[in-house]
Amino acid sequence: MSSMLAKPNILVVDDNAPTRALIARILEQELHAAVTLAEDGDAAKIQLRQSRFDVILLDLLMPQASGFQVLEWLRVERTPNQGTPVLVVSVMGDHESIERCRRLGASVHIVKPILRETLAAAVREHLPAQGAQASAYGERTDPGAC
Repeated sequence: MSSMLAKPNILVVDDNAPTRALIARILEQELHAAVTLAEDGDAAKIQLRQSRFDVILLDLLMPQASGFQVLEWLRVERTPNQGTPVLVVSVMGDHESIERCRRLGASVHIVKPILRETLAAAVREHLPAQGAQASAYGERTDPGAC
């Protein structure tokens, strides 16, 4: 974020419209964030080329380009978001998927369904103003839904 008063600028990438809306509502209510939505990996790439985000929330299972493909692309393409923290939010919670995300540079892996508090805390922890560019890859699983 450019100043302490600026709203966090967050990109939410998920192919499920109700999930996108729910995550956006949580981020707006809990963090007073400015949220940009992308319905798939290709739409995310367009946004990632055009705008700088403080945090990216990324689903893995999507049409067009998967979340894995977006992670790979993001780390090699010259965009304003090469070093932006990526929080994976997905139903894929198996060890192989989590490890693959970690290798591709994701900061956190949150397994759906998510809790409001877990999502808000994970995003807050990775906002630049919080000084928490965490290097540890945290796995979080939640038995409850938002």
